[in-house]
Amino acid sequence: MPELPEVEVVRRGLERWVAGRTVTEVEVLHPRAVRRHPAGGADFASRLKGQRFEVARRRGKYLWLPLADTGTSVLGHLGMSGQLLVQPEDAADEKHLRIRIRFDDATGTELRFVDQRTFGGLSLHDQTPDGLPDVIAHIARDPLDPEFDEAAFHRALRLRRTTVKRALLDQSLISGVGNIYADEALWRSRLHYDRPTATLTRPRSAELLGHARDVMNEALAVGGTSFDSLYVNVNGESGYFDRSLDAYGREDEPCRRCGTPMRRRPWMNRSSYFCPRCQRPPRPSA
Repeated sequence: MPELPEVEVVRRGLERWVAGRTVTEVEVLHPRAVRRHPAGGADFASRLKGQRFEVARRRGKYLWLPLADTGTSVLGHLGMSGQLLVQPEDAADEKHLRIRIRFDDATGTELRFVDQRTFGGLSLHDQTPDGLPDVIAHIARDPLDPEFDEAAFHRALRLRRTTVKRALLDQSLISGVGNIYADEALWRSRLHYDRPTATLTRPRSAELLGHARDVMNEALAVGGTSFDSLYVNVNGESGYFDRSLDAYGREDEPCRRCGTPMRRRPWMNRSSYFCPRCQRPPRPSA
């Protein structure tokens, strides 16, 4: 599933190619693509027609397009394989095209939502006073947000009876960090994924946050992480950060720091990649 850097790459593309454009036509080609819009595809299309998109926004992994002067937004759920593509109007339809949005200008491009696995979709939602779609009002700020509160994050870590990787993936505590970038930040911090959060000092949590920011900014600079064709930007281009990963996906390869073979362990229906020498597991409690 796309994490913060991948979603931010898409958001920047939408800001460039979609902001300020007015919708003239919406085609919903698969009902699952609007299943989070309870009124259905026809209502989604009719309510969107004639509306003007403002600049795309993001919080963590969540992306939305505010509609000018309405107090509502189109929330995009990319899921496992969702793509928001800006395509020429005369380009052939993608095999898994689910929604088409046309505009009133002469640019000759349209916005398409393509989703092979149909886990994603688009939906309309009212906005909170802070400008968030109401269904994601509980999502915490992400570490690249200028208003992210580091002190509050550290206090929450110390108070929660959990482990550090679980905390990094808790979207009500810190948003945008998924499995890939959690493993990368933990490797850079020399922290084992099962380290209890209560044992983290303020300097250690600040160091971890710093590494999370660094790795996500580095991923942003090269378009995010693409392991297959399912994640692309709005122009259909893949990211290249998979070539720079130090932990994720490197089972049995030498640690770039000490040379010890990297390990993979099953973790919460996912995998955790770590160096057994640099990231020693916590001692069992007495």
